[in-house]
Amino acid sequence: MAAVRAAARAFLQDRLDDGSLARGDLVLVACSGGADSLALAAATAFVAPRLGLRAGAVSVDHGLQHGSRAVSERAAAVCAGLGLAPAEVLGPDGAGAPGGDGEGPEGAARALRYDLLAAAAAEHGAAGVLLGHTRADQAETVLLGLARGSGTRALAGMAPIRGAFWRPLLGVGREQTRRACEILGLAAWEDPTNAADGPLRTAAGAALPRAALRERVLPELARALGPGVEVALARTADLARDDADLLDELARHLLEHATVATDGPTTAGPGNPTGTETGTRTGTENVDGSDAVEPGAAAVVLDVSVLVDAHPALRRRALRLAALEAGADDGALARVHVQGLDALLTDWHGQGPIHLPGPTEAVRRYGRLFLRGGASARAAALDDPHGPSAPHRHSDNRES
Repeated sequence: MAAVRAAARAFLQDRLDDGSLARGDLVLVACSGGADSLALAAATAFVAPRLGLRAGAVSVDHGLQHGSRAVSERAAAVCAGLGLAPAEVLGPDGAGAPGGDGEGPEGAARALRYDLLAAAAAEHGAAGVLLGHTRADQAETVLLGLARGSGTRALAGMAPIRGAFWRPLLGVGREQTRRACEILGLAAWEDPTNAADGPLRTAAGAALPRAALRERVLPELARALGPGVEVALARTADLARDDADLLDELARHLLEHATVATDGPTTAGPGNPTGTETGTRTGTENVDGSDAVEPGAAAVVLDVSVLVDAHPALRRRALRLAALEAGADDGALARVHVQGLDALLTDWHGQGPIHLPGPTEAVRRYGRLFLRGGASARAAALDDPHGPSAPHRHSDNRES
């Protein structure tokens, strides 16, 4: 119990020190009734008042299995008994979330959970929502990233702080949360959907990847490599996160340098019959397009000449950030899409537009890369007044 309380106390004290929290603020614990979140709820109930904070709890009923509402109500009742207030159950309107955004039932449940937790935080004016992810969850996340061939950002795993969602227990082992519940006499719920042979399956009928990792892969790795595997994988996440944060910051600077305003004509066209430059322009040659006639409306316009000589790691990150700003779907934007954008810069031979999930489209004209939702990118490129130049700026199988 001491390890869980110490982790919760240190995390909340850090938030007080950095100004994320103030005395009297409310924090909510997301509690499923499992050992990890129950231990966090108990630790928060003990620590928060001693730090001058208020603490409540919310339990999300995903509606994916029979009896799930009773489980959530029981978890909320336990939290209320620990002194957490409010302590309430959140649930979807209708029959749960079996569909989702292409990530299957597990992804749909995750999206629903975060939406409901964010709404509860807003309703109650909570400064943050505490999540019970542990070191074991972090190790699983790193392995999933490796198995999917992901980049540094995915290997960075779960961040301790992501907006209003906070994870105090990423340095705590799952055995410690289970032991904490035993010491306090808290009966933890074993979610059958977390089991490799549980009711939720992939489209092919196989075990969910995370469940299979938890039950089969990590134990085998520990037997083969020693008991320190979980700790080592969590350490890898910490190291990768530092690297990914720096690379993302440098990529944003690159995007800002490549950004060009599109609010004035630069070549022959209405309002500028002589083709005199009157807007921002960073390039000098019109090598891959024709004269434009009207200002475009691309969400993101990138100067090819600025990006093409950048280091590939930064350039591809910059392109991914630009695609997201233009409206691409973060969850569906994959390495193959970023490679297609990169080819418009580094392997240009007059190819047509690149279609990104969102939907978003990217097209190269006049030494520029135009990104915007749907076919409007192409229209913006054809109507762009700047002629010869270009440019703009800005979490498991992503490019970065």
